[in-house]
Amino acid sequence: MGSIGNLKFIVDHNVGKLVKWLRMMGYDTLFFNSHDDFRMITTALAEGRVILTRDTQIMKRRVVTSGRLKAILIQSEKPELQMHQVIDSLGLDCQFRPFTICLECNQPLVERSKQEVKDLVPPYVFQNQDQYMECPACHRIYWRGTHWQAMTQGLKKLGKS
Repeated sequence: MGSIGNLKFIVDHNVGKLVKWLRMMGYDTLFFNSHDDFRMITTALAEGRVILTRDTQIMKRRVVTSGRLKAILIQSEKPELQMHQVIDSLGLDCQFRPFTICLECNQPLVERSKQEVKDLVPPYVFQNQDQYMECPACHRIYWRGTHWQAMTQGLKKLGKS
């Protein structure tokens, strides 16, 4: 399964809010938006991913009961309690590698210089921010503004469970 830092996830559609939080923490996380359990299990096995789900049927599969595939049955319907369960079950570090993965498409972010993003961010942001990250896939630009600060506070709160 690898160390905590190498953990990768596949999140079932029924606990989709976990995707953003895990990516925020820096964990490679796929969102599985289908009802094809076999495909999700096949992907998880092939890529060494932990399944996060509320589907009790997945937990009954031999590949899970035998321990060949790690899956966590999420108890709560509330995203914050779901995250606490995942963090506690796996001993995750909320400050693992925060903000290193695109929240939209799960790609590792690349540092960009201020000049490289000059025409890509609002003028106010350009004047007030010095550090930028870009997703090489969707080209979304990230910086440490108020949204980043709010997410950082959210991660700190989660880490105090």
